[in-house]
Amino acid sequence: MLPRPDGARRRKKRRAGGSGGASPTPSLAPAGMSALCDPPGVAGPPGAAPSPKPALPAAPPSLSSQELAQEIKAFLSGVDPVHGNKLTMKEHARCAMVLLRSLPPARSAVLDHLRGVFDECVCSYLLELESGEGGLGSLRSQGPSLDDVVQEIQAVLSGFVRMNPKAWAGLVSAWSIDLMGQLSSKYAGRHGVPHASSLNELLQLWMSCKATRTLMEIYTQCLSSMISTCPDACVDALLDTSVQHSPHFDWVVAHIGSSFPNTIISRVLSCGLKDFCMHGTASADLLLFPSAAAADKRVPKIASVVGILGHLASRHSESIKQELLRMFHGSLGPARGGAGGEQQQQQQKATVPFLLQLAVMSPALLGTISAELVDSLKPGVLNQLHQHFAALPREELENVVSIVVHLICQTAGGAYRTLQFLVNTAMPASVITTPGLAVHDSVREACDRVIQLLLLNLQKLVYNRGAASLAEAPPRPVPFLDELKGRVRELCVETLRLERKRFLWQHQLLVLLSVYCSPSCASEALCCLLTLAKSQEELSLATQLYAVLSSCMSDLLPATVQTCVCQIHAGGLSEQHTAQLLQNLALATQWEGEGPGPASVSQQLSQAVSAHLYDFGQLLLHRHPQVAQAASLLLSVCPAPRAIRPAHLFFLVRAAVHHFFLVLRSQNPTGISYGSRLLCCLSGASPMASKAILQHLVEGSLHPGNAELFGGLVEPPAAGSDAGLEGAQLSLLDINRRFMAAVNFSGSVWSVFHAGVIGRGLKPPHAPHQRELEEISHNIQLFLSLLLRCCGAGPCGPEASQRVTMAVSPEAAKTVAVVLVETVCPDVTNSELTWPPEEHTRSTVERDIQVGRSFRDNPLLFQLLSLVAAGRPALCYCSVLLRGLLATLMAHWEASREGDTTSSPWHLQASCALVACMGEGQLLPPVLSNMHEIFDQLAPFEVHLLLLSVWDYVHDNSPLPQKFTFDASTGLFFRDFSRDTDVGKYLCVLHSVLHKNIGRLGLLSGRFQT
Repeated sequence: MLPRPDGARRRKKRRAGGSGGASPTPSLAPAGMSALCDPPGVAGPPGAAPSPKPALPAAPPSLSSQELAQEIKAFLSGVDPVHGNKLTMKEHARCAMVLLRSLPPARSAVLDHLRGVFDECVCSYLLELESGEGGLGSLRSQGPSLDDVVQEIQAVLSGFVRMNPKAWAGLVSAWSIDLMGQLSSKYAGRHGVPHASSLNELLQLWMSCKATRTLMEIYTQCLSSMISTCPDACVDALLDTSVQHSPHFDWVVAHIGSSFPNTIISRVLSCGLKDFCMHGTASADLLLFPSAAAADKRVPKIASVVGILGHLASRHSESIKQELLRMFHGSLGPARGGAGGEQQQQQQKATVPFLLQLAVMSPALLGTISAELVDSLKPGVLNQLHQHFAALPREELENVVSIVVHLICQTAGGAYRTLQFLVNTAMPASVITTPGLAVHDSVREACDRVIQLLLLNLQKLVYNRGAASLAEAPPRPVPFLDELKGRVRELCVETLRLERKRFLWQHQLLVLLSVYCSPSCASEALCCLLTLAKSQEELSLATQLYAVLSSCMSDLLPATVQTCVCQIHAGGLSEQHTAQLLQNLALATQWEGEGPGPASVSQQLSQAVSAHLYDFGQLLLHRHPQVAQAASLLLSVCPAPRAIRPAHLFFLVRAAVHHFFLVLRSQNPTGISYGSRLLCCLSGASPMASKAILQHLVEGSLHPGNAELFGGLVEPPAAGSDAGLEGAQLSLLDINRRFMAAVNFSGSVWSVFHAGVIGRGLKPPHAPHQRELEEISHNIQLFLSLLLRCCGAGPCGPEASQRVTMAVSPEAAKTVAVVLVETVCPDVTNSELTWPPEEHTRSTVERDIQVGRSFRDNPLLFQLLSLVAAGRPALCYCSVLLRGLLATLMAHWEASREGDTTSSPWHLQASCALVACMGEGQLLPPVLSNMHEIFDQLAPFEVHLLLLSVWDYVHDNSPLPQKFTFDASTGLFFRDFSRDTDVGKYLCVLHSVLHKNIGRLGLLSGRFQT
């Protein structure tokens, strides 16, 4: 039977009206949406109005059974039962909504049919985008627009959720979230759809689509209506969909998580924990090496939980961290009683494994919580954790420990804090530990085992990495060691504390870190140990570290020394640490032993340090005395390199000589010993270095700043500036005004002006600082001893007392002689070796006076002349000095009117020293050189006559080096006086003086016979 026409008209009106005549009212998007989800300017497609808020649908008019049957038939067949034509998509959708209102059992079929409507709407939207890009803007007008139908669907479903959220929110949320997942996966590969990794672009695309934005608003409404009661159903649907459609579904998670961060975080973790309890914990192998198939089979939602929290971690890491910590600490507390007590107890037992699995699957979550979790593990919490795991079987405990060790290896942030926590907890309790702060012994044993397994696991990871190559993938990183790269110094400090097990663990970790980050960390660790070690026991840790690393690293010690040099010159070390480093390097280079132990280390370290002599030599000029002294020690124990640049060698010589005079002035015996040894070692490097050292030593000893160390006179300070004198800032104009006012010159043709005061009055008295005679003698002895060793007349080093003193090298003595002449008489050349007649002294009076004054002001000159005389025939090159000094003494004794020579003590001493020195250098025969023994018994004029006879002899027998002959048996040069003029004619004056003073000098006459 055909229906009545008016019934058909009412049916068409219902399909066309959709919402019972109620017109929707536009509104803004929900306030809870994050700015990430609806960026400015992309809230919808071009020309689209804001998404309207659906109005509450009016109650549908009641249908008769016949009309309801026709609606069911039309919905199932898709054909209008009145006219027989096929229903359009809009008419079919409105027919479905009529059934949804009037026939509750049909809601599953209706919702499933409405999926096609949203699918068609999304497809049309993407076609429109593609046509817009291709220039086909009118393509969309060819098909019907479904936006109004989508709006009607939203109005109907929103009305149901508002009227009865308990019945409809779970169903509608599951439908909408699942439909969004299907649409996201279906169109993921469509042209124009961004890749899943471009989350922002993907979010903008789908939130600009009317259909997907409507589904998102529907789900948001469902979640909002259930958030205060039980949102688990909505969250479960989100988790299930995320498992199926990730990563294309990530934009939905990002939007919802940004809108309800706290709720999503807490409920996602809660639902994940419940699902984890239902499926049971996974084995250690599945946790350490998770796979997608294993995760889906054992714990289906755990991957979704990890993904959702991973998306939220970028903006809500603090909330995630707090929620995870809350779950952890809540699981350690007592369980509630009652009906739900057993379930809660089960969840408490599974919480820690659940959190461990989350950390294994998500390094981001591990980094978020690791540092704060370690800080929260106080003794009370550790004891609770021990009680929590005490009842577990041994196999499960081993699995938990393995997972913990794996997680520590994967920990980047807070790795050092984690290590310190484990080490401090594993250390045995101290007798002063507060009882309330002590942890259980089982906790200490557990931490000890964790550390041992951690070191073992790190060792496997480090030594199994292999070397990176182009053909193979790069070695897998170890985040724990990557984070500790910047903590090498702290690890070295902890190692050097030498506390029972602690330093062994830290030392082993340094080895692994050095191998993992070689070669930078290895050289840095050795440098730190060498810098911070304060005893030989601590220093041995550095050699032990090198002994382990040398088997897998080459050129480690040169790299370490290079690192030390860079640290020093970059100012990265304090003065105290710099001095300690240099002392430790010197100590390590002197170690002796057998086998491949410290002996090989010292030999290789000596070679490495020798390559940086110039760099360490700069520290000899350091302002801090300890640093300069330590540098002197290091350089003195290192062998000289086979080849060194002359510029570097001369710099070392100058710096070493400068340092020697500084420590000599400060009267530092240790520094003097190191400085002397260094100069001896440098002098043995090459003849050129020896000559340079002698030159700088002699010049430095005669320098006005150092002369007072050896009894020389100090020049008075220069006159001060005008600012330091009273009344210096005077005005001549003011003085003349006062002068003219005081004197009346009226009526005179003369004008008198005051021109100021010539000079500055009497010079202030200068009282030079005089050192004690004992100190002066000691300084001279030290200096001459060093000079003799540098001249080859003595050994260098601590074995000096075990070797026989050798003669002074003639070449070294010649160098000293030349330097003496250049210093005292810089205007004289070395070619003036012959002696002029005595009358020639009248033309060199000024120079002779200068020479005499130099010897008088610098007593060290006589000692240096004696040293030169010992290296025959080097004294010949000092003829200028000998002539000048002899002429000055002769002039003094000739002019003296004293009764005896003792009234001029300095001249007497100088005369004796000069004649003795000339005799030692074999410029005079022994019979003439012995005459100085009687000078103190003679009158001044008699001494003048004797010195004149000396002058005549040297004038007639010029002091030339050619007159000396080398004796191969003794290795010395000697002079054969029998080849010279007969010495007898020069003894007449001497014999006359002896005859005149026969009463006093008769016993000495035998010494003056030829």
